[in-house]
Amino acid sequence: MNEIEITAHPSIAGIKPEDWDACACPEVADGGRPYDPFTTYRFLRAIEDSGSVGERSGWQPRYLSAQQDGQVIAVAPLFAKHHSQGEYIFDHNFAQAFEQAGGRYYPKLQMAVPFTPATGRRFLTRPGFEVGGISALVQGAMQIASDNELSSLHVTFCTQAEVLAGAKMGLLPRTSQQFHWCNDGYANFDAFLAQLSARKRKNIRKERVTAQAFGGEIVTLTGDQIEPHHWDYIWQFYQDTGGRKWGTPYLTRAFFDIAHETLRDDILLIVAQRDGVPIAGALNMIGRDTLYGRYWGCSEHHACLHFEVCYYQAIDYAIRHGLRLVEAGAQGEHKLARGYMPVATHSLHWFGDAGFRGAVANYLEAERNAIDEDIEILTSYGPFRKSNEEDHQ
Repeated sequence: MNEIEITAHPSIAGIKPEDWDACACPEVADGGRPYDPFTTYRFLRAIEDSGSVGERSGWQPRYLSAQQDGQVIAVAPLFAKHHSQGEYIFDHNFAQAFEQAGGRYYPKLQMAVPFTPATGRRFLTRPGFEVGGISALVQGAMQIASDNELSSLHVTFCTQAEVLAGAKMGLLPRTSQQFHWCNDGYANFDAFLAQLSARKRKNIRKERVTAQAFGGEIVTLTGDQIEPHHWDYIWQFYQDTGGRKWGTPYLTRAFFDIAHETLRDDILLIVAQRDGVPIAGALNMIGRDTLYGRYWGCSEHHACLHFEVCYYQAIDYAIRHGLRLVEAGAQGEHKLARGYMPVATHSLHWFGDAGFRGAVANYLEAERNAIDEDIEILTSYGPFRKSNEEDHQ
């Protein structure tokens, strides 16, 4: 094989959009949606151009490209990180241990979509170049970390196939957990409810009735149905929730303006409004077979409205549009009672210090066993009817 050249770019603008998307979402050649809307050029360009990453954000772009015979065969969203915020795979204990041992943990390298706990490919390769492309990206990222005396490399919310490939190249696999809803070919929402235990079914119906009593209507908007004024409300909701959860919201106001211009076909807004004025809403991204719940907020608090707008409306949309999954974001065991089941999510980690790497490997093995056990226990408490349970409508 001819030599593969790896380049780290301080801006995604250094890579042609058509080259990036040929690696990130080659499936769109058939006219359909990308599987992962977050790794498209337009999404990553939006978070960069809006100032959500870059200067003073703690996320310094170092997008990778691998080129062979004049053709880009692989790319990756890579960032130099000066903190561990906005990642959702928590490594604060690694950082504390590393620095207590006299090392400097930050900056580190993060191969991820910023602020986005959604599973997708991180080693983005042009079809036919998977083996060479993944190897080049991993070796390139590790070399950058080593040459710059960076403590570590982290590949978060990657696929299980990437975990297997990365582990063969010396990266440490880590397992975490989320709650996803799976479409079992349901004809409608009632068909989904019919698979739940009588008590859970009754509770969901009660919550939906309670939520609808807020005094307005709930609408779903995508594409040209989304108007500029909607973003004023979404920004208000996002600031409120982000301020309470993280202290400072990760996305800037400019991101939502850019999203209106370049991303609104990828976006589903679920809005609760009264007299045409939104009082609560959820922002979702639409993939080829998955709906990704991202942000929720409100200006008024009403019983069960959060469950309706974020979870039940998302399920209903997925059923009506034949989507396979709803990923409702990080954390939240309250999702279990609403049909979102525990699943494993994956990441990969590399540490330059061999001794520290060995200690982390032992920790991650124990953690994986604990996560597997937790998933098994939570699954047993799921809302679905057991095979021997009587069905009481």
